[in-house]
Amino acid sequence: MTRPDPERDRTTAHKARLVAFVLAGTMLLWMGAQFVGGQMGWDPRYVFLFDFAAIAAFFWALVVTYQIWRSRQG
Repeated sequence: MTRPDPERDRTTAHKARLVAFVLAGTMLLWMGAQFVGGQMGWDPRYVFLFDFAAIAAFFWALVVTYQIWRSRQG
């Protein structure tokens, strides 16, 4: 069995926290943009910009989560 590496654990925890904040923040901002856009009658193409930004943030979070998972395997 290998010895625990506190620096690696700290880095992994930091990445996991960052992913959690990005996921929660993205969801809140996206829902807020949808609500405000509907109330103010924004053109759908502007609301789609928020959709694409949310998709990009979710994809980034997926990639970083995969990196965390892979680093824990080795």
